[in-house]
Amino acid sequence: MAISETAYRNHERLFPGHVSTLKVTDPELIEIFDNFAFDEVLAHGHLDERTRLMVILAALVAGQCIGAFKVMLGGALNIGVTPVEAKEIVYQAVPYCGIGVVYEFLHAANDILVNRGVELPLDGQATTGPETRFERGLALQKAIFGEAIDRMHQQTPASQSHINTYLSDNCFGDFVSRGGLDLKTRELLTFSMLLSMKGCEPQLKGHIQGNAHLGNDKATLLGVITQLLPYIGYPRTLNAIRCLNEVLPEHP
Repeated sequence: MAISETAYRNHERLFPGHVSTLKVTDPELIEIFDNFAFDEVLAHGHLDERTRLMVILAALVAGQCIGAFKVMLGGALNIGVTPVEAKEIVYQAVPYCGIGVVYEFLHAANDILVNRGVELPLDGQATTGPETRFERGLALQKAIFGEAIDRMHQQTPASQSHINTYLSDNCFGDFVSRGGLDLKTRELLTFSMLLSMKGCEPQLKGHIQGNAHLGNDKATLLGVITQLLPYIGYPRTLNAIRCLNEVLPEHP
């Protein structure tokens, strides 16, 4: 087997002039992976190149794949993902993955950006403050999930209501409301993170519906799952497809 011309061309676009040490030590594996990830998989779906790289980065953070993240962040910056977008992907992961996971990725992103001559800190992207974060966050929740948010508040025991407040003011008010990425893209990134983590199927189903509300249709979500397959493996891919079919069934 040899690396196809298409796989070579796509790989070279992301990583121009890069000489892989694994291509020397593990040539058979690299041939299989590159032909699959940079040729066969890319033939499916209609994600634009920048979106494809952003959802891959989101999945790598959620999967705690720091080495692959560093490599792919370089490729993403090479094809036009901006420093602000890159940092916002990492920030978006904080409420979904936790700072324990995101901490290393934040430092890795900072190191890569500084090495490329980017001055930190970047321009701030916050759009809320202490007085507005709850109302803005709740409005975003309702824009994404509709009446389900009202039902959630009504059905939650009083002893747990503070978690609902945190979801509104912290998750959505502090993070999802930020600039640098539009709401549709952020929800697509959240979808990518959730399908890459273990045991998040209930949340994944909710965000499948949320994506649909925002116009990220089933074909788009299936395209995301397909592009993530080489990076997350088949079990999580098949779990995500099962959730997708349960929430958005296909009719003959």
